[in-house]
Amino acid sequence: MRKKPVSTAIAVATACALVFPAAAQAASAPQALSVSVLAHGTKSGTSVVSGEIKPGTEVHVDASPAGAAQPNGSPRWLNIDYQVQETGYWCAPAATRIALSARMAPPSQGDLAAQLGTTVDGTDWIGQVTGVLNNNLGGGWYETKEMPSDPPTQEQRDRLWNDIVYDIDRNYPLVANIVAPAGNHPPGYPDYTIYHYFTVFGYDPVDRTVTIADPANFGGNQIYWISFDQLASLIPPKGYAA
Repeated sequence: MRKKPVSTAIAVATACALVFPAAAQAASAPQALSVSVLAHGTKSGTSVVSGEIKPGTEVHVDASPAGAAQPNGSPRWLNIDYQVQETGYWCAPAATRIALSARMAPPSQGDLAAQLGTTVDGTDWIGQVTGVLNNNLGGGWYETKEMPSDPPTQEQRDRLWNDIVYDIDRNYPLVANIVAPAGNHPPGYPDYTIYHYFTVFGYDPVDRTVTIADPANFGGNQIYWISFDQLASLIPPKGYAA
């Protein structure tokens, strides 16, 4: 492990609030789509992938040119394969699958739900995601980072930004467990508190924005940029795997 392990915290139940049929089925031969972040921008609120995408359809996002070997100050993002979550409570399996897809052919959402211990109530704790990421990739890259202070302290904010830059520069997306109250929502979220998991797979050091692969598909918003400040405000009192 390249960073000092952090202490774990008491697991707190969380659930995805996506409205889906409980047994949503992917098409037998889902269409493969491919998109480029370069066709859009990196400003907060910019949508990279939006519209109607059926659960099980895979969308491939190409990495930024030259990967991490870019000039200082250039935006960076990773190759990922995105899927909408296949049930209303599989946000953690779907977000974990997206993160794994940057480095391997990932298991299915169903397989990851079993590995995570996900139930109809969701996935209890970000530490479960950390363990499943490491078990599938081998080694111990991922660690659980708690953000208990709401609003987060400057130290927690600095650590989050440093983790985003460090991990994405080395081809490791992050998975974040968020609590989005009414009035502080990413694009398309319904107007009530959402407990959710999504994947962070890119950043722009100039705009101070981050790229989100959001398996919920709220309002047809799948992949988009939000400000780092908003991301930092969404994670407390939960945490992230980085």
